[in-house]
Amino acid sequence: MAVNYANGLSNKIAFSGLIATRKEGVLKEQIEKVVQYSFLNKKNNYDVRAFFKLRTFCIKHKVQFIHAHSSSFFWAVLVKLTYPKVKVVWHDHYGNSEFLNERSSGVLSIFSYFFSNIFAVNEQLTKWSVNKLNCDKVSYLPNFVIEEDILSNASTELLGKEDKRIVLLANLRPQKNHFFLLKIAENIVQKYPDWTFHLIGKDFQDEYSSQLKQKINELNLHTNLFLYGTKEDISNILKQSTIGILTSKSEGLPVALLEYGIHGLPVISTTVGEIPKIIKNNDNGILVEVDDISKFVSSLSTLIEDNNLRVTLGGNLKVTIENHYTDNAVFKKYFSLINGN
Repeated sequence: MAVNYANGLSNKIAFSGLIATRKEGVLKEQIEKVVQYSFLNKKNNYDVRAFFKLRTFCIKHKVQFIHAHSSSFFWAVLVKLTYPKVKVVWHDHYGNSEFLNERSSGVLSIFSYFFSNIFAVNEQLTKWSVNKLNCDKVSYLPNFVIEEDILSNASTELLGKEDKRIVLLANLRPQKNHFFLLKIAENIVQKYPDWTFHLIGKDFQDEYSSQLKQKINELNLHTNLFLYGTKEDISNILKQSTIGILTSKSEGLPVALLEYGIHGLPVISTTVGEIPKIIKNNDNGILVEVDDISKFVSSLSTLIEDNNLRVTLGGNLKVTIENHYTDNAVFKKYFSLINGN
């Protein structure tokens, strides 16, 4: 979303910049050329060299607003304390919004005194900030999607048969509930052996990843379920896909859903986070309770067998996303909030 904001603002205001702190990644290639980019190569929270590089960037480009995403609020506030002109806008994308009772406000509560605005991606997070933090301006501002040019970087070729591909955009994290997906896949490939599942997302090479791969082998799913890791040509991948799914235990407002929608994919998703605000059941998608294997499999089977339903649901979702969750739609509200209107 930081990349989306930087790119989206670049043709609407005089200056837009993007700073990566600890690591760079494949998203760097998606940054528009007009966006001023800097990499701090931050080693730790006490990296003085990296901090002054950040502060110098802000002064040089006369930055008025620092958009701090997630934990980057810490350094953003430190910059403000040494360069009072700048305002700090904090974006809350907290993914475990179903479990906010377990979330600690801690240092964030203190630092929030220095925020000019808080933008939360769903209503639950908005209420949490109002109740737990110390900022007068807390607003719900949804994630948004910018449709990529498929021809710009179409490098990934999905396996499996055309028009029989089910895609999941989700990093390999427990919150994304991949083991539930494996249960779904096990049932589906028995009924529809020529359909395949395609998992796109970062592999952290941790215990969760190891257990997931072991389970795939145990279920003998390796010919119908494929892991691709991190990919940057998402538009190209979705153009090759037939159905989009989300199996998460918890979400804020998943960009994956917006990407499915802008590409006209029919979607089945668990009922978490802001998703029910977007998907109206059986109108522009299908909602299923978390871990309801029977309902998910039956719904997916229906979509597999009914191409007309796929076209209808995908088309309706595309209209929803275009009207409410693209950069143009969201930036109208953004400018109103940032200017205090």
